[in-house]
Amino acid sequence: MELLEMNNVCKTYHLGEVDLPVLKGVTLKIAHGELVALMGASGSGKSTLMNLLGCLDRPTSGEYWFDGKDVSKFSINERARLRSQRIGFVFQTFNLLARTSAIENVMMPLTYARENLTDREMRERAAALLEKVGLKDRMDHQPSQLSGGQQQRVAIARSLVNRPQVLLADEPTGNLDSRTSEDILTMFQQLNRTEGITIILVTHDQTVAGHAQRTIRIRDGLIEGNEVTGGGLA
Repeated sequence: MELLEMNNVCKTYHLGEVDLPVLKGVTLKIAHGELVALMGASGSGKSTLMNLLGCLDRPTSGEYWFDGKDVSKFSINERARLRSQRIGFVFQTFNLLARTSAIENVMMPLTYARENLTDREMRERAAALLEKVGLKDRMDHQPSQLSGGQQQRVAIARSLVNRPQVLLADEPTGNLDSRTSEDILTMFQQLNRTEGITIILVTHDQTVAGHAQRTIRIRDGLIEGNEVTGGGLA
């Protein structure tokens, strides 16, 4: 069954009196439990497409279905609720709070999710995730005390704390060396295989895309390729 489905999605930005079409009729499907790479060069429209998939923005026209619901018609508040409950994000720049410990960074999304968890329950969930990503001994460290790879592991734990169905990773290894990048990508593969999370790697890098099961290529606002790559089996 498809988890994410777009039908003829267009996105145009209005810059004063100028219309800038970025997506020009995107149609795609992503199934439950897939590990997919969304690949394109700078200016291809992949960031705009990621924002739509992550419900950070809405299409100008077309349909976007998330688990059977047409979210292209959702209000701002409905999209925010969907994001907080069912979508996780990992970014190239980590986006951690600087003077806040790793465990407190991971706990942060729980305060907005309205799960009515106690402080102890939130801390226990965050600690379990930090242990899962190999940071059991770094829970009380602030970002400045962690390496780039460790900071990205904290960010991954944070993205998982609300138990999302979909994880969107935007150039997740862009600030990491090659060995650390491989470790992070292997972690995504393991999370996909063991937890069944649908993962979308947004990238311009063929090496990153090679870790996915399928690569969707976007160019000039249109899907130009959709190929099975065989990754995701680590």
